[in-house]
Amino acid sequence: MNLLENKNVIITGGSRGIGKAIAEKFAQNGANIAFTCVKMSEGSLALAKNLENLGVKAKAYESDASDFESALRLAENVFNDFGSIDVLVNNAGITKDNLLLRMSEEDFNNVMKVNMNSVFNNTKAVLRQMLKQKNGSIINLSSVVGVKGNAGQSNYSSSKAAIIGFTKSVALELGSRNIRCNAIAPGFIETEMTRALQQNQINEWAESIPLKRLGKAEDVANTSLFLASDMSSYITGQVMNVCGGMLT
Repeated sequence: MNLLENKNVIITGGSRGIGKAIAEKFAQNGANIAFTCVKMSEGSLALAKNLENLGVKAKAYESDASDFESALRLAENVFNDFGSIDVLVNNAGITKDNLLLRMSEEDFNNVMKVNMNSVFNNTKAVLRQMLKQKNGSIINLSSVVGVKGNAGQSNYSSSKAAIIGFTKSVALELGSRNIRCNAIAPGFIETEMTRALQQNQINEWAESIPLKRLGKAEDVANTSLFLASDMSSYITGQVMNVCGGMLT
């Protein structure tokens, strides 16, 4: 069963990691995929081709999610190319970790701009079209550290906590128009970033998780699929923790 058949989806930061896993999962379920990258690359073009091989329409767009005008252009281009915007996945994000004592103002502001402003920018950009359709699903990628905090990540934690507040407010504003807005808070997920870590550090993290393992990008993609599909038609304003029980 194709849960997203003929749905047109925008995924920011969709060329690698969790964004790529979401793009692949959505395409496998019949969605047409528009995904962004800051700089077009061979990997982005290859992903678009691989998604098309699944029998859907797919296109990579060079777009800076943290720039408002860039987000507006993206939404306009996607609508012109695809005809509608049914789902938005706000996935773009960065980290610049450091203890607060050593954190620069620039690193704090950059993380807030990329992680939080991008969610505002792209949600605002697709809003008019979703209001016309009287239908839509917005999925914002937060983090467990946006719920519980984490030493050395005051900037990242702040940005991800802000996303949760934004998600709940948007859900309250748009629910009467049949537009849903939910957040996903992943825990420790295996990505290109975690593969660079020492194995003993990964093992230490795993031991602190009730399920005794790191999550996979597919775990987040499966939750995104549920929230994008009609299976979650009565769910809005919620934070889905995909963390192996870390927050239990």
